[in-house]
Amino acid sequence: MSNFIDDHSAHNGRARTHGRVRIAYTLNNYQPVLCTLLNDQPYFYMDEDVPFEEDGLMDDGSYGELGAEVAALHKKIEAYDRLSLEFTQPADTRLQNFLADASVICAATPAATDKEAKAHEIIAALGESRLAASLWSYAQMQGVRLICSSQVVNAYYERDTKTIMINPDLEKTDQLLLAARELRAHWQHRQGVLLHPLSFHPDQAILINRAQLADLAASMIRVGWELQLAGNKDVWGRIENSSLADLGRAFAREAYLDFRTINSGAASAAVFETWFLSERCRHQDKQLIQAMLADYQGYMFGSEQVSRTISIDLIRALGEMPFGKNYLAEYAPMILSDPVFTEVRDRSNANFLWFIKFERSFRETEQHLQSSGVIHTSATPAEGHSKNAEDRRNEQDSDVSRLDRGTNGRPEGGNALESDAPGANVIFVQFGGVRSDSAGAVQ
Repeated sequence: MSNFIDDHSAHNGRARTHGRVRIAYTLNNYQPVLCTLLNDQPYFYMDEDVPFEEDGLMDDGSYGELGAEVAALHKKIEAYDRLSLEFTQPADTRLQNFLADASVICAATPAATDKEAKAHEIIAALGESRLAASLWSYAQMQGVRLICSSQVVNAYYERDTKTIMINPDLEKTDQLLLAARELRAHWQHRQGVLLHPLSFHPDQAILINRAQLADLAASMIRVGWELQLAGNKDVWGRIENSSLADLGRAFAREAYLDFRTINSGAASAAVFETWFLSERCRHQDKQLIQAMLADYQGYMFGSEQVSRTISIDLIRALGEMPFGKNYLAEYAPMILSDPVFTEVRDRSNANFLWFIKFERSFRETEQHLQSSGVIHTSATPAEGHSKNAEDRRNEQDSDVSRLDRGTNGRPEGGNALESDAPGANVIFVQFGGVRSDSAGAVQ
């Protein structure tokens, strides 16, 4: 099969044809040859499968250190793919879940839930995870209690009442993951790292907000992994088939082949980095920037340098765990400077952030000038400020000029153009001279 393409152009009233041919061969609905035209020379390419060994493509001898890293990552991905086959769901799972939820919603009398028994059930299930058990033990030492309450949409940690509230109508897997998240939020609070992001300057506020949320997500993933190691595979199946799948895969790639990465922090650090590489940054940045636009109280820290110093200390403290190694301490300086963690990649969010920084900088400069007395709010000198020598000399020159123009400070032959009130400063400008006609009338 061949295609013929003609280009027509008008020249002296007649059409002239330039022939350019593009050829593609088709054999029994299969196209083994592709043709590319570069200038007037066609190039033909055979669609032929050339076998090659993938194992030797990126080995230690081919590309050195980079090849070794790629080969190691390839092995991790293959191992994880074998693991993920255990958590695949049938195609009609969503339909079945929808029908089950519809039957509960449309029920005439919803089933009563024993909230206290539900809370004990959640606590008992979390005890199978070492991290969750340690966080819950620490929370109990601080007087925190976990209850089931319908007053929250999913889960919430209330600082003032020292209460973690979880919605009793959620699925058990969701309750366990959300409970792990709120237990980690309490840990952040007691470690002094649950500061409000608006306390920092805008650039650091974006980073701190991201880091706090990424740490919560890393804790959820680690608890889910430890629960599936203890035999509760439903929780990890929920992670695999939810929006947390990318975070779960990042953790599993590290922890499946080497369990030591769990306590060393390498697996949690992989989740932390994956969180920043996802679209979660754009969504969370938008919410924080909207809060910045509505904020009018300013920063808690005096300068940008102080805010930056506190930020790096906060990131180091954010990686502390009840046991094991701090998974963020060695990466803290890099996190504070790497664009992967600090850059606002969404153009709309970046524009609003620039506006916030400009407005606050302008406001701070204005307040500094007003406090230093450089700018006065009225045209008259501020009370208590004496007149300088130049002001007094100008007033004397003005008095002399008034006496030269006439008696009592009035121009000759003119009306009173200035007030007799003391202290009045009026500048007289004569736009035309006094002319008399032949009859002596003044014009």
